[in-house]
Amino acid sequence: MTETTPGWLSSDELEMTRARMPILYVEAVPVRVDDSGEVTSVGVLLRIGPDGTVSRTLVSGRVLHHERVRDALLRHLEKDLGPVALPRVPTSLQPFTVAEYFPTQGITPYHDPRQHAVSLAYIVPVTGDCRPRQDALDLVWFSPQEAVSEAVQSEMPGGHGVLLKQALAHAGCVI
Repeated sequence: MTETTPGWLSSDELEMTRARMPILYVEAVPVRVDDSGEVTSVGVLLRIGPDGTVSRTLVSGRVLHHERVRDALLRHLEKDLGPVALPRVPTSLQPFTVAEYFPTQGITPYHDPRQHAVSLAYIVPVTGDCRPRQDALDLVWFSPQEAVSEAVQSEMPGGHGVLLKQALAHAGCVI
């Protein structure tokens, strides 16, 4: 079947591209904040992987050809959290970090066996009702302390636990 949506690659084209060059991603750490702007809870997705394993992860996805980073971020937030999550994407799209995922473990804390990927990571406050969709099974809200606990961190493969800790440190959470 021919893909007609501009910016999408077929499975074969994506696999070939992943083998030859880094792919740009956006990642979002959904948070709830109080009136003073302090993080009160962190949203972590529960997903089932292609191999059937269940893990905790963050909102993430590719930036499409000819798509603005802001639009990609909003698209993935809606895809993973639902249409009424009401994300407040920052006015300035300065990420809190840039994560480099490698297919070889140990180069950075981030690992993706499929590819070399570069990810712009954002902290995004959400105020609406989050209802995970597509491949996200559930969204669990943790306190910052719970989110960095060994139990939660051990369920976040590929470096997402490290990314979550970096986000909370960037947000000024004392853990």
